[in-house]
Formats: sequence, C-alpha cells, structure tokens
Amino acid sequence: MFEGKPDTGFLRDQRIDLLQESRFWIRIFKEHSLFIRLGLPCDRLDLISEAQGFFEELSALEDVLMARRNLDSRLVQEIRIAVTDLVEFKERILRMLIQCEIHANMFPLLIDHIRREAVRFLRLLETGRLTSPGRHLLTQLMGTEVFWLRIMKEHIEFIQHLLDPSERVLLRTLEAMRIRFSGALDTARDLRSMSESNPDYFNTVIRFTDEVMELVRQLRDVKAQAYELLLQCRMLSAIPSPLLADHVRREADKFLEDLKVVRQELQRFETPARRPQ
Repeated sequence: MFEGKPDTGFLRDQRIDLLQESRFWIRIFKEHSLFIRLGLPCDRLDLISEAQGFFEELSALEDVLMARRNLDSRLVQEIRIAVTDLVEFKERILRMLIQCEIHANMFPLLIDHIRREAVRFLRLLETGRLTSPGRHLLTQLMGTEVFWLRIMKEHIEFIQHLLDPSERVLLRTLEAMRIRFSGALDTARDLRSMSESNPDYFNTVIRFTDEVMELVRQLRDVKAQAYELLLQCRMLSAIPSPLLADHVRREADKFLEDLKVVRQELQRFETPARRPQ
C-alpha cells in the first residue's frame, strides 16, 4: 500500500536494450525496403534500385548487429545514418504518392505507417529509453499505447484490403478486431489526454492496459494463423509474400514486450480499491 503520495511520476532509470531493439527494428526496416520495392511501378527503375540499395545496406547492418554483443558509438551512428536516410526515402515516396507523381501498388497510409515506425526508433536510439526525462511519465506511457494501437489497427485494415472478397469468414473476423482496436485506440487517446492533469493515481489505465494486452494476444494469434495459411496456400489474397504476415505478427509480439514495461511502470499509479464506508 502507498503511504502518502507516490513518486511524482517522472522517469526512473528505464534504459532499454539498444542492441536487441536495433536488431529487431533493422530487420523490420530491411523488410520495409523489400515491400516498397515490390510495390513500386515497374517503369521506375531508379526508385526500385534505391529500395534495393536500402535492402542490401540494412541486410548487411543486420548481420553486423547479430554478430555483436554490444553497441559502440560508431555503430550507433551508422544505424542512425542508415535509418535517417530510409526515413527520407519513405517521405519522398509518400510525397510522390499523395501528389500522384507515381501510381504504385501500395497505400500512401502504409508508407506513412512505416515512416512513423522509423521515426520512433530514431528517438529510442537517441534516448535509450521507452520514455523521456522531463515530461510526465504517465502521459508518455499512454503515448506508447496510442502509438502501437494505431499500428495494430492499421495492420488489420491493410490485411483486410489485401484479402480476396471470397474470404468472408476471415474478413468478418478481421472487421470485428478492427472495431475493437479502433475503440481501444480512441480510449487510449482519451486516457492520455486525462493523464495530462498529472494525477497521483489512475487505476483505470491499469485495467485498460490489461485489456489491451489480451486484445493484442488475440490479434497476434490471428496474424500467426494467416501466416500459416499463406505458407500452405490455403488463403486467397493479394498479399505479395507470407513474409508480410510474419512481419506484422512480430510487431504484435514487440507491442506485447513494450506493454509489459508499460504495465510495470503503471504500478506506481495504482492505489488500493476503496471500500464503502
């Protein structure tokens, strides 16, 4: 039980494992380069070549990271430069899509989606923390949930648009999950806004986070099932590769990892239940 007020809610020492974080995200970004290359119009050989160049650069960087036991400042700088260049490439592709300068087989929102992931990783690389000092911790923790819930909701929407219309059972399953994630995202945004009032306790966010963890586990399992169906050629879709389903499944697992950190930090904002007088 708390005695008086808890900690003020500002960041404690909460460093993340940057080597593991880099290994995960560099693999993700390598695959982003592949997906962009596959979606580009066949007459834009310049852009295809550029995407392939990023794929090869990030593949080599992934090999280096897998062989390392720790990160040094030189390797961190190499990662930062590579990912910054990739962000700029994604932003250029996005501008070309929304300005109708290219007509590619990929949604503009998909490019914005993968751009956001890279921008967030650069912040993590800079701070070495899931949250940053100098700002209220609770708001940042809810910001992590907002970020990931939006990512998960968009995963569902992308897969929905890639499934064959005859896959009615799968489409109904995905639509039900989309509705649940859309509602969870709205709730997370509301709770993040409320947390800006700097409460000492906020038990509701703890209950909500537990609910989100269960929801993400369910989505992770659906993604894993889709991956297996694609491998077995038992699902009709325009998904270019089973790798895409495995890609989004791994991101769901990463969300669960981050949620465990969030849930642990949220304990300091929990107070025992009040009993009627």
